[in-house]
Amino acid sequence: MTIYESDLPGVGKKFEVELDDGARLVIVTHNTGKREVFLKPNPDADGDKLFDLSDRLARKVGTILEGAYFQPVQAEAVETMLSDDTFLEWYNVTEAADIAGQTLEQAAIREQTGVSVIAIQRDDDLISPPTPETVLEVGDTLVVVGEREDCAEFETLLGDEV
Repeated sequence: MTIYESDLPGVGKKFEVELDDGARLVIVTHNTGKREVFLKPNPDADGDKLFDLSDRLARKVGTILEGAYFQPVQAEAVETMLSDDTFLEWYNVTEAADIAGQTLEQAAIREQTGVSVIAIQRDDDLISPPTPETVLEVGDTLVVVGEREDCAEFETLLGDEV
């Protein structure tokens, strides 16, 4: 996937995202924050306007697309950058994970890696925030926050390639 970026003097910026079928999704970000979204069937065609969004709504939709509101469970690991060095990531607890069957307190994840478990998705239930007594089960999806190096250390603690 290639993304083309160009300045629109006096307007803002234009981003063109190549899609798998050769079409392009075009996003125009105005200096005011307004976003306009177009679809071009091919790189040389004119785009058809799909919709426009206010700055606030565009940011909300962006976080939904990024997975900050819902993360499909089948993903092995997903990361969302919160700042230059802080990430929000999702990890599955597999049978290879030494922490499976332990409480959060017993696993001592923060002490060992520096990341904090802020939520656990277990089947259709969301445990947020988990308590120190919460038992980590195989199949749980852990939502953690931490620095990149700490997240890498946590992956090692899980004992499974992600």
